[in-house]
Amino acid sequence: MTSAIWVDDRLVAAQDARISVFDHGFTVADGVFETLKVTRGLPFAVTRHLRRLRTSASILGLPEPDLDRISHAIARTVEANAGDIGDLARLRITYTAGAGPLGSDRGDAPPTLVVAVSSMSAWPSSAAVITVPWPRNDRGALVGVKSTSYAENVMALAEAKRSGASEAVMPDTRGRLCEGTGSNVLVVIDDHVCTPTLATGALPGITRELVLEWCEVEEVDISIEAWGQTDAAALTSSTRDVQVVHRIDGRDLPPPPAALVEVRERFADASAERLDP
Repeated sequence: MTSAIWVDDRLVAAQDARISVFDHGFTVADGVFETLKVTRGLPFAVTRHLRRLRTSASILGLPEPDLDRISHAIARTVEANAGDIGDLARLRITYTAGAGPLGSDRGDAPPTLVVAVSSMSAWPSSAAVITVPWPRNDRGALVGVKSTSYAENVMALAEAKRSGASEAVMPDTRGRLCEGTGSNVLVVIDDHVCTPTLATGALPGITRELVLEWCEVEEVDISIEAWGQTDAAALTSSTRDVQVVHRIDGRDLPPPPAALVEVRERFADASAERLDP
């Protein structure tokens, strides 16, 4: 249950929240977004998320977002919904090109900003995943952009759910392991914890970024075949933190090795100590 949503410059009751039917975020997915974890009313890693939002908007050619304005909107939205969201919540910032023509051309309207928050349940300690054949375009215009164009992710995740899994992982166009629909991937190779390079088109996830800074994790190119044969893997995301994988494509994995457990525990400890690392 959500009581209030921030739309452009003010809080409105959730049932009264509206954007134009001509908004380019709605008609052609011309927008960017960020998802933050909120624990006991405190959003995590706000500075990094806003920095990435600004980068995504720049790549997409949107006007530079006013990060102070968005920080204010985040605080007001969390405060207004404090009685509804409980101890764990998901906050989403959506920033679009605003109202425009019914086509790819943009109009002259100002951007649209929406900030919404809702309660969420903690993820299970481990996940089952499948590998889908649809590649992430590592040479496309949206590489590195957290775009609102998520239809491919929706289809891949639906396929995962039909298979009894909770996440789908995909290759890039060159057969390298890339990412999940809403997560980055960790793989243990020769006792080293590794993650795919951003050259695969993987989104530069905030949790991925922090894991690379706080833990002994290497960026390497990993073939999709090696992914299918690994005995140890994990997913990272802003709401999952570091979630061990227990099954890949129906194949059960052994208990995670010490190196992967150490990454999970190190991230949990460090993120608990620092609200905005």
